Order: sequence, then C-alpha cells, then structure tokens
Amino acid sequence: MIKTDYLPNTSFSILQDSNQYHFNSDTTLLGQFLKIRRKDHVLDIGCNSGALMLYASLGHPSLLCGIDLFEETIEIAKRNMELNHIEAELYVSDLKDFQHDVFDVLICNPPYFSTNKQSLKNDNKYKKAARHEDYLTLKDLFYHSNRLLKDFGYLYLVHRPERFNDLIVEARRNGLSLCELQIVYDKKAKKSRTLLLKYRKSKSSQVSILEPLYI
Repeated sequence: MIKTDYLPNTSFSILQDSNQYHFNSDTTLLGQFLKIRRKDHVLDIGCNSGALMLYASLGHPSLLCGIDLFEETIEIAKRNMELNHIEAELYVSDLKDFQHDVFDVLICNPPYFSTNKQSLKNDNKYKKAARHEDYLTLKDLFYHSNRLLKDFGYLYLVHRPERFNDLIVEARRNGLSLCELQIVYDKKAKKSRTLLLKYRKSKSSQVSILEPLYI
C-alpha cells in the first residue's frame, strides 16, 4: 500500500510503501544537518524512498545520485523525484559494487545494529537491510566512502552514541576525519539518543562540536 506523507520542514510530498522502511526523525535530523552547495555532486547511500535526496536538493547540487539494494525501493524513489520535480540518477546497487565518478558529498543513514543473532533481526528484507549490518558494515561504509569521495570531500552520517568509538576508529582507518559533531537528546532523557556526524576526506581535521539539539 502506497501512502503520501509530507517531509518535515519542506514543501515536499513523499510516497511511502507500507511494506518498506519509512523515513523517521533520524532522517529529518540528518536532512537538516546537511550543507549542500550548488557545485556539489552528491550521493545518497541506501537512498530508500529518496527522503534524504529531497533534503539535499534544497541546496541545488549540480548532480544528485542515489543507490539502494532493491529495485522496488528505487522505483518509489524515482516516483518521489518525479513528484517533486527533482532530477536525479538512481541505481539498484550494493555499495561495494557501485562504480561512478567521485563525489563531493556522500550522505548515509546506515544500519545501526551489529549482531549475529537472527532472532533480533526483522523478517522484512527492507527493514532488515535498513537496521542491521548484514549488507553494510561500518568498515565497508568508510572504505567505500573513501573510494567514492573527492579529496577533501564530505561524508554525512546519523548514528547511535554507543557506536561512537567504532565511528571514529573505522573512519580514521579509511582516511576520513571527523570535522563536525552534533549531539541530539530527547528532552526527558539524560543520555544522548543520536549523533549527527560530518567527516572530511583528509588525514587530519579540527572538530567543531555544535550546540546540542533537544527533541
């Protein structure tokens, strides 16, 4: 079943398949964290319905591109680009197999959970791919981000605080340095629930820690 929603803080409408993974508050947070310029060539890794591509389009990049594992998901993304009059290249591809000219900016809302326990994984293939690292580990994400980024290009991620050590170590192993961090809290919670991270493809970089967000 396809339903129409509205992308928060934009004028965009977005179609979502009830059987597929839906955008959520992390999508919105990452979308509003992005800084896209007109000259940028942008790739959304695991683009799903295209929500992050729509946010990226607000910066009017010169090239907007998205990849996803599933043809059905890419079809929904195509419909959303057409619905909102956005031009984009869309491909059915695993990140490890994807070949393209290098990009200025990569965007990813990656799977957060690393576990071998099948009982903890969703039977729905779309939700399983979105939530668990079966198809995309952090190691692979950073390795292929380095491969697909121009020198001094940027990678934007949203992730969980409990993976912070991995997010630093794996990035540095693959030539990416954290340059901007924003910590997100639930208003009533004492611990952070979300991290917004911006990496630069360079050997070193100073880190700016932005004012925390409370939602």
